[in-house]
Amino acid sequence: MEVHDHLVLWNHAFCTIFDVRRINMKAEESLSAYSVPASIFVMSIQGSAQVCLNGVDHYAKRFKIFHTGKGSVLNIRAGAEGFEYYVIYYKARIPSPVRQEMIDLVERAQPFHAQYGFVPAFPVALYRSMTDMHKEWGRAEPLGRLRVRALLHQFVYDLLTQMQVQGVRPEKRDLAAQIISIIHERYAESITLESLSETLNYSVPHLSTYFKSRTGLSPIDYLIKVRIDKAAELLLSTDATLREIAIGVGYQDPYYLGRMFKKNKGMSPTQYKLKYSSKHKVEDYPSISMRSSIVSPHLLGYTDLNDNHYQRSGEGEIPMIKPFKPSMVAGLLLSFILLLSACGVENAAETTNPSTATASPSAEESQTKTISTIAGDIEVPTHPKRIVAGEYLGSLIALGVVPIGTSNHHIKNPYFGDALKGVEDIGDGNGNIEKILEMEPDLIIMDDTYAEMNEQLPKIAPTVIIPYASLKTVHEEITYFGKLLGKEQEAEKWLNDYDRRIAEAKQKVLQVVPADSTFSILEIMDKNISAVGANFGKGGQAVYGGFGFKPPAAVVDEMKDPGWASISNEVLPKYVGDYIILTSDSHTLADLKADPIWNTLDAVKNDRVYIWGSDRSWYWDPIAILLQTEEIAEWLVGK
Repeated sequence: MEVHDHLVLWNHAFCTIFDVRRINMKAEESLSAYSVPASIFVMSIQGSAQVCLNGVDHYAKRFKIFHTGKGSVLNIRAGAEGFEYYVIYYKARIPSPVRQEMIDLVERAQPFHAQYGFVPAFPVALYRSMTDMHKEWGRAEPLGRLRVRALLHQFVYDLLTQMQVQGVRPEKRDLAAQIISIIHERYAESITLESLSETLNYSVPHLSTYFKSRTGLSPIDYLIKVRIDKAAELLLSTDATLREIAIGVGYQDPYYLGRMFKKNKGMSPTQYKLKYSSKHKVEDYPSISMRSSIVSPHLLGYTDLNDNHYQRSGEGEIPMIKPFKPSMVAGLLLSFILLLSACGVENAAETTNPSTATASPSAEESQTKTISTIAGDIEVPTHPKRIVAGEYLGSLIALGVVPIGTSNHHIKNPYFGDALKGVEDIGDGNGNIEKILEMEPDLIIMDDTYAEMNEQLPKIAPTVIIPYASLKTVHEEITYFGKLLGKEQEAEKWLNDYDRRIAEAKQKVLQVVPADSTFSILEIMDKNISAVGANFGKGGQAVYGGFGFKPPAAVVDEMKDPGWASISNEVLPKYVGDYIILTSDSHTLADLKADPIWNTLDAVKNDRVYIWGSDRSWYWDPIAILLQTEEIAEWLVGK
């Protein structure tokens, strides 16, 4: 599917909308052999279902979008929790007169009849367009219908834009990035853990714990930092009153905003405005000048989450973090960098595929190389000495590369041992941008979680952004960084050792555990239970990838897509195999045996349950995967 062709044709399309519906199917309910009367968009919003379009099967859960044309045959079978979705019926055409090349393009691309399923990276905007279309359609008046037509074009624009960026690959968007996207768009609204849970269809404990494992922050902590950062921007860039700013960032009480601002910034809003508006230009502070408040939450520190009257999250308290105050030198340095950038000295785009690296023809060929990627070309040091890495620490350490700075949650990784001894903490999430500036790196490595922050980083040093989960395997990731860092031989050597150790662990396990045994990767957070597939840590990579075992047959497809399921005690037996790898910070095997449902499971009765804490199971970098595989192998052999 050529997304560009679809964009061109939708830009010339005239649409007639026939209906907009929100349909709620009960558990196990079916829609069979439905011949679609018009072109349709379908967006799943809650529950799960098996969807078959013209004989092509899809698994739909949460935000998945389907499109097909008139006459297609649609079958839907709702899952155990039911299935809710939106559907838009429409007809589109290219009005005459039209050039022959446009007619040929329509015939070739068939944009209004093409069949596809897609998981958007940022589903919230698409969901809101669907919701607004459904609401306006219900008004049944000309103004509402006009609004629906405009919203459909907005929906298609957002959808095709994301398809273009993602390469039309049905990839699962990282949950943390989805939460960040929601906060980015709705920070001025009342957002709670419960509302996030309902929107994303994850349990509150899992949502909160996962977000913190990826960013080092709780979702509510992150929301507050975003609001305060936006308030700081408004203080410096407008003459708005504190009351106007408070309402604009999601607080009704300006005195409450003042207290929260002082906790985060170390000074009152008035003091902050006097200090920074009189001494420095806004451009000297990237975290302040960014268009989005979500960019650099790490500058902010505050203690008491419970005094946020908009939240009742149960997150508890965190220690106050003294906010980092950039020095005058750091400010001047960034100003100088921005000046150089404006003069054209730094004009490289962020890119991500070193496999096509070509040597720079300049006199500094031995010191730099050009990395060609999907976003353009970026010139990076051939042998960088001062790397700041917000992510991908496992691959760097495997290659013998120790960064000068990394984010807080990587420093806590138990599988790195002393490898990060002396490495500077750049803060939670992907770090504090002023802290990174002060360290004077010659290369920055990040994922795409904090998009607006990443826009500022190339002004500090060459920045390589690798989209989260775009490197699918250990081999792919290690090979990538071997080429990027000029460590090809080290990468080959490490991967050979990795393959040998994984093979040895697998051989030992298969000597004592039948190859057709089924394994379940489970997690208990508070009273919530989740089943995990092969791509979310907790032993999934080791068990399903390293050893080659499979989950119970009834849930094989679900563990592939979406790869995660929140389950209840009542359906627990369906998800449990011969062996259980369980992440829990609160349960022991004795606790499970005392439980009236768990104690009926053969794996529990026969002591085939491996229990470990989230402090070890949450990581899935190459080093963690290797050591987890050996750790679980030792337990299985011991059993």
